[in-house]
Amino acid sequence: MTGLLAALAGTNLIYGPGMIESGMTFDYGQMVMDADFVRMIKFAVGGIPVNDETLSVDLIKEVGQFKDYLAHENTYKHMRMYPQPKVMDRRMREDWVASGSMDMYARAMETARMILKTHKPEPLSESTLEELRLIVRGAEQELGLS
Repeated sequence: MTGLLAALAGTNLIYGPGMIESGMTFDYGQMVMDADFVRMIKFAVGGIPVNDETLSVDLIKEVGQFKDYLAHENTYKHMRMYPQPKVMDRRMREDWVASGSMDMYARAMETARMILKTHKPEPLSESTLEELRLIVRGAEQELGLS
């Protein structure tokens, strides 16, 4: 919630994903969960479209009050416009229990382990590597380490 409030206030940098214990510890599972939260925050800050189409004005007239809107194709179409969390589990409780009752943190740690095992970062360009070398050399000289 603090990230959402800061983003809605207009900040352009929010740090802290993955941090616990006031930033003294980094947790990979927390980072994966926070990535879900950040996606939702970015969506909310970008604005939620409110118009006749997204309010389903015509559908309400067609189906009528107190009827089933959830099963309608229009509802399915519009629900996809919202961020789909990767580690939150929104299944019915019976389905969640039947599949082992894995909580959000356990799913996040599973995802983090998979990312650490399989991720192949893009190599830095030679110009970027040279710029980094220059920064390090300059710092070493400034500190008398070279």
